[in-house]
Amino acid sequence: MIRGAKNTVTGACAVRMEDVSKCFGPVQALWRVDFRAAAGSVHAVVGENGAGKSTLMKILAGLYPPDSGRIEIYGRPFSFAGPRDALEAGVAMIYQDLDLAEHLSVAENVFLGNEPRWFMPGTVNRRAMTQQTHRLAEKCNFSIDPTAVVSGLSTGDCQVVEILKALARRSRIIVMDEPTSSLSETEAGRLFATIRTLRDRGICVVYISHRLEEIVNLADEVTVLRDGRRVHNSATGKLNIGRIVRHMVGRELTDFFPSRQTRPGGVLVRVKELAAPPKLRGISFEIGAGEIVGMAGLVGSGRTDLARAVFGLEKHAGVVELDGQRLSVERPSEAIKKGIALLTEDRKRTGLFLQLPCSWNVSIAALDRLGMRRLIRPARENALVEEVCCRLNVKWPSVRAAAQSLSGGNQQKLLIARWLLAASRFLIFDEPTRGIDVGAKKEIYGLLNRLAEEGKAILFISSELPELLGITDRILVMRRGRLVGNLRTAATTQDEIMHLAAVETD
Repeated sequence: MIRGAKNTVTGACAVRMEDVSKCFGPVQALWRVDFRAAAGSVHAVVGENGAGKSTLMKILAGLYPPDSGRIEIYGRPFSFAGPRDALEAGVAMIYQDLDLAEHLSVAENVFLGNEPRWFMPGTVNRRAMTQQTHRLAEKCNFSIDPTAVVSGLSTGDCQVVEILKALARRSRIIVMDEPTSSLSETEAGRLFATIRTLRDRGICVVYISHRLEEIVNLADEVTVLRDGRRVHNSATGKLNIGRIVRHMVGRELTDFFPSRQTRPGGVLVRVKELAAPPKLRGISFEIGAGEIVGMAGLVGSGRTDLARAVFGLEKHAGVVELDGQRLSVERPSEAIKKGIALLTEDRKRTGLFLQLPCSWNVSIAALDRLGMRRLIRPARENALVEEVCCRLNVKWPSVRAAAQSLSGGNQQKLLIARWLLAASRFLIFDEPTRGIDVGAKKEIYGLLNRLAEEGKAILFISSELPELLGITDRILVMRRGRLVGNLRTAATTQDEIMHLAAVETD
């Protein structure tokens, strides 16, 4: 059994939260929520964005104090003054945005703030730190070098480092918030094996994810939150994805993918022999007005590199044409002026200015077009932003609210609103539904369909093959920096796409 879990009895109640409520100003984030999870189990917490999942888990991790309610860890009552108290009680939380010191080694991250001491005061026993990290990794069948610098690790290996950090602190309850949102299919598979190992060793894993197929296959029990309240709890074997969705949204989600009525017009976008060695080599494709073209490929296949090159973020050779006009795009400002938009795969790090108002986040790419490059007119800016965001049904406290106060789905809508206000004609969406709930996904699909009906050309990059098959007209497949497939969506399958993406052919 993992060090620190030796007193754990599988099946015992690891965490009990009763009547937990939390307000943020006028917003009631949680209302009298009960939550229980057993030792030696994987307990999933699901719900739409804004349902209260992360708030509940941050209370468990000591990040937020509850306004009311009680918390018990293995039968003992606790009142956490901060995350350190929760760690000392055996609760660790692994956030969606991993919290690692990239310039330090794996071992240094695992024992950060918890370093084994040398016999001289103020010194660290680095040898012991490396050896202990190695032993922890071996116990969980991890293959990772304790001396490797974190900046050189894959996202999957960074997840391993976070898990080792939790185990090094003898955590018996590990909360994982959207752990697979940035992982490849192979990395996700390794993570699931790790989670099962933790469960078998008596650890309680609380798992938050919007990917419901993961929940059904991985979790032992599911708790569903909606509008800050617990609306369902049961063993996973009693549920299927349809029933989970119904509990989450309070209704049936019919016609999840909109029907594609639009017939693509003439060629609006033409890319010829685009190259950015060694990442991209000789890529050519066309997209018609009103056409949604998907792009599939494994992590590292070059999909995001292609998007960055077309948008002027990567130096490249080749030709990019928009509506028959050859473009010279060497920086994003030129791409924006020409009508090209990029919604990045990481909205928090490279998309939004989280601490700035919603209005600034939406108008930032359209100031030239609106004649406000030199002098901002707040009243007009707010009116234009409110108009475009109303079209997208953005839910916010106000146009002046900070972007970080919105749910993930509404943050994604802010980015779409930015490019609508900028009057972009060629829209590149890189993983636009990552980390958002099923209800918000359905809205995003509907938005894409309406943008296509307006005659815009859309390149839709996604790691989720069902949504590529559900929303696109054609699917391009990338492998190792080359375009290896151009498939008509109605005539292809997931198997054919994965074969092209993963299997080397002559």
